[in-house]
Amino acid sequence: MEFKPKIVSFLCNWCSYTGADLAGTSRMKYADNIRVIRVMCSGRVDPTFVLESFRKGADGVLICGCHPGDCHYHEGNYKSLRRFHLLKKYIKEMGIDENRLRLEWVSASEGREFADLVDEMAEQIKKLGPCNVKSEMETLT
Repeated sequence: MEFKPKIVSFLCNWCSYTGADLAGTSRMKYADNIRVIRVMCSGRVDPTFVLESFRKGADGVLICGCHPGDCHYHEGNYKSLRRFHLLKKYIKEMGIDENRLRLEWVSASEGREFADLVDEMAEQIKKLGPCNVKSEMETLT
């Protein structure tokens, strides 16, 4: 049986979610591995959301926000970027390949870019194989 990765994505309401919606309404084909969670701003993605996603079986996590300088909350995407760098270090220490976590900027008009991003990430995670962090994290509690 072929491995089909589960990717949890946190999409900012104003840009990334609208870009994903554009991809869908334009009937663009892309991998169906993604599970979308809409947040008001990428800066509102708490690091515990990412860790909980991995704990509950996600093979990858994608965070998408407005391009720098275009955030509807002025600095939310910069906050997200700072957290992202810390999260990458943290998950690496936990034994999770840091390539399982991505932060990307997608605007409302970038439906094609969103579709390409999802396809690229699905292929990347497929090459990495299943994330076995769930069982490892359960032994820690």
